[in-house]
Amino acid sequence: MSQSPVQNIDHFLNYLTYQKRYSPHTVISYKNDLNAFFAFVGQQFGETILPDIKTTFIRSWLAELKQQGMAAKSINRKISALKSFFKYQLRQQTITISPMTAIISPKMSKRLPQFVEKKDMATLLDHVEFPDTWEGKTDRLIVQLFYNTGMRQAELVNLEEINIYTGKGSIKVLGKGNKERIIPVSNQLLKHMQDYMADKKKSINSYDKTFLLVTAAGKKLYPRYVYNSVHKYLGLVTTIEKKSPHVLRHSFATHLMNSGADLNAVKELLGHSSLAATQIYTHNTIEKLKDIHKKAHPKA
Repeated sequence: MSQSPVQNIDHFLNYLTYQKRYSPHTVISYKNDLNAFFAFVGQQFGETILPDIKTTFIRSWLAELKQQGMAAKSINRKISALKSFFKYQLRQQTITISPMTAIISPKMSKRLPQFVEKKDMATLLDHVEFPDTWEGKTDRLIVQLFYNTGMRQAELVNLEEINIYTGKGSIKVLGKGNKERIIPVSNQLLKHMQDYMADKKKSINSYDKTFLLVTAAGKKLYPRYVYNSVHKYLGLVTTIEKKSPHVLRHSFATHLMNSGADLNAVKELLGHSSLAATQIYTHNTIEKLKDIHKKAHPKA
């Protein structure tokens, strides 16, 4: 195999796309990180073949990123991209030793995921007036789907009518890495989806018949529409800093955990590949218990 970094990046990205089945967004992120690193190497150390990439090159790049004020989370993502890339090169025998072996990821301060309080979600879904327009009906269903299923934004946008199983009380979504999962839904939410589909046939002359959620023009929803919708309505009931679709996913998981749900069950519902990603929600549960203890115990 050629030792040209550009060619090897292309081979690696093809591997991520067609064998690992990573999402296009993730592949683009890896591509941008790798291109940025090799551009830095070219500027600082001249044209360099892969076996000659040294740990010091990587440390110099990371130091520059830190000096530019890049957050530890972003730096860790770039380290992860390089580790995956050089691990792949080892398997391809393009290199005999990875320059990443001595690279240590910077520690990140643990931030608990923000979530909307139960009472605020109840206010939004039971008392806030959504306009009796197509946009209002769509906005309401967006919020209901996020909060009742914990799905990701991409999963919601790509939810197909054919994957709504009314008889089984469930829906099928396509998650990260093109992994499918089944999510149980309430009869009430099923009814709202059925009403929405019926209204779509009556209200819109021509629309995309594949996807559940569409704009007033009948087009598939796009991420910015969804974000703006959630941000607008969460702003009516909560003062938390973040008001994004992912916050509703956090709210779904946190409220389940606070109500005693099994951690493995929450993991499956969220579509996490490991328990490590789900365990962060136990911290919110512990914080709630601390708060209850502080308020209720005489010696707290």
